Amino acid sequence: MLMKSLHLLSSTILLHRFASLSSLPRRRIIVRIPNPSFSSPFPPILSRPISSGKVLAMAEESSSSTPSTSQKHTNRLAAEHSPYLLQHAHNPVDWYPWGEDAFEEARKRDVPIFLSIGYSTCHWCHVMEVESFEDEEVAKLLNDSFVSIKVDREERPDVDKVYMSFVQALYGGGGWPLSVFLSPDLKPLMGGTYFPPNDNYGRPGFKTLLKKVKDAWDSKRDTLVKSGTYAIEELTKALSASAGADKLSDGISREAVSICAKQLSRSYDSEFGGFGSAPKFPRPVEIQLMLYYFKKLKESGKTSEADEEQSMVLFSLQGMANGGMHDHIGGGFHRYSVDECWHVPHFEKMLYDQGQLANVYLDGFIITKDVIYSYVAKDILDYLRRDMIAPEGGIFSAEDADSFEFEGAKRKKEGAFYIWSSDEIDEVLGENADLFKEHYYVKKSGNCDLSSRSDPHNEFAGKNVLIERNEMSAMASKFSLSVEKYQEILGECRKKLFDVRLNRPKPHLDDKIIVSWNGLVISSFARASKMLKAEPESTKYCFPVVNSQPEEYIEVAEKAALFIRGNLYDEQSRRLQHSYRQGPSKAPAFLDDYAFLIAGLLDLYENGGGIEWLKWAIKLQETQDELYLDREGGAYFNTEGQDSSVLLRVKEDHDGAEPSGNSVSAINLVRLASIVTGEKADSYLNTAHRLLAVFELRLREMAVAVPLMCCAADMISVPSRKQVVLVGSKSSPELNNMLSAAHSVYDPNKTVIHIDPSNSDEMEFWEEYNSNVAEMAKKNRNSEKVVALVCQHFTCSPPVFDSSSLTRLLSK
Repeated sequence: MLMKSLHLLSSTILLHRFASLSSLPRRRIIVRIPNPSFSSPFPPILSRPISSGKVLAMAEESSSSTPSTSQKHTNRLAAEHSPYLLQHAHNPVDWYPWGEDAFEEARKRDVPIFLSIGYSTCHWCHVMEVESFEDEEVAKLLNDSFVSIKVDREERPDVDKVYMSFVQALYGGGGWPLSVFLSPDLKPLMGGTYFPPNDNYGRPGFKTLLKKVKDAWDSKRDTLVKSGTYAIEELTKALSASAGADKLSDGISREAVSICAKQLSRSYDSEFGGFGSAPKFPRPVEIQLMLYYFKKLKESGKTSEADEEQSMVLFSLQGMANGGMHDHIGGGFHRYSVDECWHVPHFEKMLYDQGQLANVYLDGFIITKDVIYSYVAKDILDYLRRDMIAPEGGIFSAEDADSFEFEGAKRKKEGAFYIWSSDEIDEVLGENADLFKEHYYVKKSGNCDLSSRSDPHNEFAGKNVLIERNEMSAMASKFSLSVEKYQEILGECRKKLFDVRLNRPKPHLDDKIIVSWNGLVISSFARASKMLKAEPESTKYCFPVVNSQPEEYIEVAEKAALFIRGNLYDEQSRRLQHSYRQGPSKAPAFLDDYAFLIAGLLDLYENGGGIEWLKWAIKLQETQDELYLDREGGAYFNTEGQDSSVLLRVKEDHDGAEPSGNSVSAINLVRLASIVTGEKADSYLNTAHRLLAVFELRLREMAVAVPLMCCAADMISVPSRKQVVLVGSKSSPELNNMLSAAHSVYDPNKTVIHIDPSNSDEMEFWEEYNSNVAEMAKKNRNSEKVVALVCQHFTCSPPVFDSSSLTRLLSK
């Protein structure tokens, strides 16, 4: 239904596109879209890098220029809080923020709207700003003939979704900056992503485009407006499907994971790891699906198939960790790799990547007990603790790809903060330089030569993006060192380079605090606090891991949750706001904010957090159902539907760089149903069943686009979810050990409940929501020991009283 509608939309709208624009180029930052490309009379949107070195060099030079500090111009964006909007506050373009003032001005002047959507750490957004939005000639064209609106897609994902869907439906791809022309009543007329400013190589540039759009508006307005109206009507049908039944068919529920895993396996890169070709994105939902399938195969006795799935995942995790997409000096991961070997990244760092990647590396560790995976998880979390957390506890959004090479430089360059020359490393590391350079493939001429895609325009000549290509043991042997001593030297070298790097101009930090992304990271910090206790006591780490104790991680998770509750939640209305920067944003929360935060709170509770987090998760689920649930058609819309300026109310399903709110919600509902009993549990499951039924066609025909939803479909088909119930005093050190044991075995179909019988608040909660748990607490109350029970299929194991016994029980 969705694909059919989008194809019809594409074919019909394009009949109405004004022919004079058919030769205009469009260009996008590559994003992975599950939909096939649609036919279009327009030439394809150009992918980064541009095919012509001269054009790229021009764009890079322009993008590196320092923004004017004279503040010759100041527009309405100066009054905004968004870092992205503030970056454009001194453009000569007469920008408006999204809102009625802009819409009214367009209606009054009877001119189209130019809508530009991006975010503050977007490299190509910077390019287009310097090339076009800081240009007086372009500004005059925009100011004379358009009302120009600038939107931060991280602040208003609802607005972004409307016009990104339009561009994707027409052209089969999208990205940022997103550039769309609208009628005064906000219907899309035409759009694309990045446009170069001038005509080049026979292709019109942005200035020519503006003139042609103006001419088309003056001469073909009726056709344009009709096609825009039709576009929104068709997208509304396509993106708000309803369930054809109350639940998924049994076949799809049981087979979705297998279908998706097989589709992913066909795109597996056996040479470098990962799924798909360059550019390679770290799509953690794919890893989650493959691990889930591995567990399913193992439980059904298909050991060889399970091992094959596991090996693909572990090799992919190792490839990402060894590659240049991983920041070996400071920790954390960059956005994606431009080549197939995970080497040269797009250097921005996004919070949603860090949270999800930490989680899949934690899973890798729990499955293998190999500390190479726990090291990477700690590396990510320690990077966040050091660089990305506000004093009050909220966690910042992103760091830019671009920065100045040195103080006083006139131009920013992508990756300048992260790359090294061989001479710099010699100077900093002295006698250990040769060891370090061989380990990280550092070359005098620069090392971005592993793929033709790595540096096609020689931007990084003489520079090195650190990458590990050799086995640690082999390298240690070559230098006649023990592995431990070799690792110690590498750690000392990394710390020295880190200290030198601190003196470089840092990339721009987007210090916006987004609820949904904080939810993802709350989950990873909470899980790490217990899962990492499975590391051998003798485990030693070297910089950038700073030997954080696992129990410190849950404090970070709780502080972030407290920040959201104190600053972005109204206790009276039980509603969230979407983001915070110098105060809450104007935008209300969206589905993802509720879904991701609920998931984080459930992980926070299950890993030892107080009962208040579980209570809050239940309250938030009630609010989410009230605001977003389609009670007639099933599943959740992405918005409340109260803002008339947002023309689409979408039911999102695609699990991409971030999972979809519906996929996460389906899993949340299954988890909540395993915690409570009675009508409430039935309601959760019924909502989840109906949600999944909405997307049955998607699960059946394009499972690879919805891997996390495939997991949800399988979870809901599991006859009985395993429950681990721990009864004991919260002040007992043994409770922490028991919690760690409960999380020491990989099992995505497990719920951990802990209850202190001496705590009246907890007992009242369980009496209300699950009297069985309250009764278990009363029967197993033991003042000296923590009691653990494992329950499944309406029966519980005999109680065990120590963590090793619990681990053995869960490992059966």
